[in-house]
Amino acid sequence: MKKREPISHIMTKTVVTVNQNDDLKKVVEMLKLNSIRHIPVVNGKEVVGIISRSDINRLTFGALFEGQEGADEAILDMLTISQVMTSKPKTIASDAIIRDVAAVFVKEEFHALPVVENSQLKGIVTTTDVLRYFLEQYD
Repeated sequence: MKKREPISHIMTKTVVTVNQNDDLKKVVEMLKLNSIRHIPVVNGKEVVGIISRSDINRLTFGALFEGQEGADEAILDMLTISQVMTSKPKTIASDAIIRDVAAVFVKEEFHALPVVENSQLKGIVTTTDVLRYFLEQYD
């Protein structure tokens, strides 16, 4: 197993982002369209928050009750990204090693971390990325 592999080798470099002034419907659309679970919220290239599919699911009824799409739309119209996102999320440096990222995921129970360099978003790494990397070590 490679001991000092940087996360830049496993992170997603082309990151889907939203601006905190976008609306929540855009977040839902981006999550579905890109089959992802986390979206960094940016101001320029600076990460100011992160919003997850779980954050959206906590707000909506669609997953629980049929015919509640109208209620979901109303909730998404009433709230802003800033009200729903995790503000000032933990980030990780692009030169961090994969083991360090795995340790953060275990300790903090996060499932995604924006990867930054000089306060600018460079990628995102998820628990799936780390698990995939560890599985490849057994091939």
